[in-house]
Amino acid sequence: MNDPVAITAEPLTAEAFAPFGDVLEAAGEADMVINAGKCQRFHDRARLDFGKAGRAGLSLFKAEPRTLPYQLDMLERHPHGSQAFLPMQARSFLVIVAPDEGTIPGTPRAFLTRPGQGVNYHRGIWHGVLAPLSDPAIFAVLDRIGDTRNLEEHWLETQYVVHNATL
Repeated sequence: MNDPVAITAEPLTAEAFAPFGDVLEAAGEADMVINAGKCQRFHDRARLDFGKAGRAGLSLFKAEPRTLPYQLDMLERHPHGSQAFLPMQARSFLVIVAPDEGTIPGTPRAFLTRPGQGVNYHRGIWHGVLAPLSDPAIFAVLDRIGDTRNLEEHWLETQYVVHNATL
């Protein structure tokens, strides 16, 4: 087997992540103020897509922490619906995505979230597994519920190692 390819995790920004999905955060100017001026609403921040044969479902995931450097050997995607991850604690997590190259993932990119950020993967986007970087973390996950299989996994021939940008 060849040596792993190094990937440097970059800060998660809406611009850099746009080809893969939406960054979910209450940042910048709110779209409106509600509740007698006590609540800012950041309106319609994710392109949710559950296909014609599915519905929205809200699940809770409890994920064990991962560490950097992180060995990446598998990516997955959901061909029938988007998938949004909203951390329920103010902690960072690792986000890995890759463009589609026919029926397999292309070269992966890695992002580090800031506390308070979540992501919405668009339908069919290759991505890594849920990877909090500290104590076991709980995430609210909004994704497609339906009768058809909505998971494809691809085990990578090339191994990748994700490093922190500060290294």
